Amino acid sequence: METTAIKPGAAPRGVPDQLSELERLAQQRLRQRHRLVIALRLAVLVVTLGGWELAARLGWIDPFFFSMPSQILAQIVTWSVEGTAQGPLWQQVAVTLEETTLGFLIGSVLGVICGIALGRNKLLADVFSIYIKIANSVPRVVLGSVFVIAFGLGMGSKVALAVVMVFFVVFANAFQGVREADRYLIANAQILGASRRQVTTAVVIPSAMSWILASLHVSFGFALVGAVVGEFLGSRQGIGLLISVAQGSFNAAGVFAAMIVLAVVALFAEFLLTSLEKRLVKWRPPQFGDGGH
Repeated sequence: METTAIKPGAAPRGVPDQLSELERLAQQRLRQRHRLVIALRLAVLVVTLGGWELAARLGWIDPFFFSMPSQILAQIVTWSVEGTAQGPLWQQVAVTLEETTLGFLIGSVLGVICGIALGRNKLLADVFSIYIKIANSVPRVVLGSVFVIAFGLGMGSKVALAVVMVFFVVFANAFQGVREADRYLIANAQILGASRRQVTTAVVIPSAMSWILASLHVSFGFALVGAVVGEFLGSRQGIGLLISVAQGSFNAAGVFAAMIVLAVVALFAEFLLTSLEKRLVKWRPPQFGDGGH
């Protein structure tokens, strides 16, 4: 009787087919789960908005104070078609977005630089730590009034508040990321003759990059809050001014409509930051739970 020899390490003929089938089933389950998540999200949205509309129309809640989805949608359409009292809606969004972006960029750069500098220099960290704690303990939104007095109703006061809102978030993450850098990698780089600057740029900063990028998602939201609060305190244009005017005229639909516009802006910015993060951390090996194999 003839026997078929199987080479060491060779898989039986049916194994590749079985693996392909298992992979196909796994991908199918992932697609089904993705569709289920989308369906449940839409269901939650429909139930929430439908319940809100129904409660307002049946008199369970007072639409004068809480409005209703149909009125909010009508307000957004009116702003989009006819514009606002301060000008076109896109112009208000552009002003707020410009203030937010400037504050986000300036605050992020300052936070990263200061976080890395103090994280790499223990003397500087010991000297300035008490002042940073004091500054961080002050409610930053309160500084909006100071900035309005100092810089006026223009863009400067909003950008300044956004910078302060962003700085401490990014600084804390950058500082902690530097402190958490792998000491063995730093020691090996020093043994190989790397200078302090080379260790910082080639080892420490890449190690802290995940911490820094994680803070950017949160800090953009803080920058948006800073810009809107600054506009609310005093401005000539912007979404915060729309909220202030709507509040002054007891227009609940206008307040909610401005909130929805802000949410759309924030979601768009989150999408851009996520795309940027994926590009910047391509070097990072897949982590458990990231979809890596």
